Amino acid sequence: MQKLKCTVSYDGTFFSGFQIQPNKRTVQQEIENAIMQIHNGEKIRIYSSGRTDTGVHARGQVFHFETNLTIPESNWKKAFNAILPNDIYMKQVERVPMSFHARFDATQKEYRYFVLNSKEPDVFKRNLTHHDPWENDIDAILVACEAFKGTHDFTSFCSARTTVKGSKVRTLSEVSCKREGNELQFILKGDGFLYNMARIIVGVLLEAGKGNLTTADIEDMFQKKDRTVVGKTLPPTGLFLWEVSYK
Repeated sequence: MQKLKCTVSYDGTFFSGFQIQPNKRTVQQEIENAIMQIHNGEKIRIYSSGRTDTGVHARGQVFHFETNLTIPESNWKKAFNAILPNDIYMKQVERVPMSFHARFDATQKEYRYFVLNSKEPDVFKRNLTHHDPWENDIDAILVACEAFKGTHDFTSFCSARTTVKGSKVRTLSEVSCKREGNELQFILKGDGFLYNMARIIVGVLLEAGKGNLTTADIEDMFQKKDRTVVGKTLPPTGLFLWEVSYK
């Protein structure tokens, strides 16, 4: 028996998220179907670093599984990509110690959110960016980014439907934004993210960029610990799970 760690990218447009759901197309189901083919019909469960929602993409999602097959690591990658649909691509497969766990051993996750900041939409980017036609001040956004860095209780910045029962305290090591042409790219790195947290934070940052919110307003949102005092959740189309880091 050996354990394999896999890094996979996918276009989330036509998936109902990562996690298996009855009668819906999910990334996990497609990957487990591929593994079952490689194992001649044997069902094997995979364990990911975390879920992504419907429509959310990944550049570096990580999962692990156990296998009795003794296939070279490079051949695993070839086998996966020969079977997987073209909106999933296996980037790397490597053998890891049996103690490894894709979720519990992760030390940091990086999300990126892409905003098309132009008056006109681009139909070719509609599934990979969020279109915002209003003018945004990048300097005001960067000032607002500072309010999110560090350790905070993010109760106000996660969905009311979150299943987390315990602490909503998380630490963000980076919250930044850069403009490339007519696109804004938001980068968020932290030790963990709550349900819809990244999309809600970027929504707040865009409001700051329009002059509708100040740092004091954001600090007040933290203090109130109430989802209703924060604005809307941005759509999933612009969000990517960019990278998962391990020791």
